[in-house]
Amino acid sequence: MSEAAPNTVGVALRVGLFVLIGLLGKLIFPALLLPLSGLLLAAVFSTFATAAVANAVTVRIYERGRLADLGLGWAPLSGREFLTGALGGGCAALTILVGPLALGLVKFETAPKSEHPWASLAFVGFALLFGAIGEEMLFHGYAFQVLVRAVGGFATVLPVSILFGLAHLGNENVNILGIANTMIWGFVLGYAYLRTGALWLSIGLHFGWNFVLPLFGANLSGFTMGVTGYALVWRTGDLWSGGGYGPEGSLLTTGIVVALFFVLRRVVSPSPLTEVGGGVR
Repeated sequence: MSEAAPNTVGVALRVGLFVLIGLLGKLIFPALLLPLSGLLLAAVFSTFATAAVANAVTVRIYERGRLADLGLGWAPLSGREFLTGALGGGCAALTILVGPLALGLVKFETAPKSEHPWASLAFVGFALLFGAIGEEMLFHGYAFQVLVRAVGGFATVLPVSILFGLAHLGNENVNILGIANTMIWGFVLGYAYLRTGALWLSIGLHFGWNFVLPLFGANLSGFTMGVTGYALVWRTGDLWSGGGYGPEGSLLTTGIVVALFFVLRRVVSPSPLTEVGGGVR
């Protein structure tokens, strides 16, 4: 993307077209995919398809650019940022489970599983990776980056984080704390882009968290994966377990995600690209 920020009318046109394509995609792609797959896969791949189309069209029309120009270009730092994010997100998810397991507040119970668990786990991991990429492109892609350049980083991250949380209102067994935690997650993911000028760190964080929770039999944003043959059964109230929504609807997640933000501030060095709003390296 070019360094000069567009004027107010230009920003409105860019963001407006992106939002319009996104809304149309969220109507069309689920209707096409739901009859061919389950609810989880339809949600994941419709989000990815919507984000890819919205970003590709708008960056091509307004910038004569490519998807890679939105912080998706592969560079020497990209792999390290993705792995750092995946490790951070995975460790954060593991942290909220280890304590309750050690205290006997949660236990494993057998649950129905696939006839081919390893293949099923690999497929779910693949789907969750696409879901992470799709949500990051949708919420921190072209429109987000245009707004960052026009009004500033945190002035953009805060409202987009709220939208990120509200986008999960339709999930199964959703609760108020789950939405609040998702907003906090949205802030952390947006900050990861501001810190690096690319999407790889936020994609890694998103994927690591989303993969580890179902790996241990926990519900993920209201979805039950059931790929390992085990399920976590909590012996505490919903405030600590998250209820049917999963640990993301608990106070444990609130604490660990806030802590993760400060870890990122300390561990991840700012990219020189953050001075000009990011872009491909």
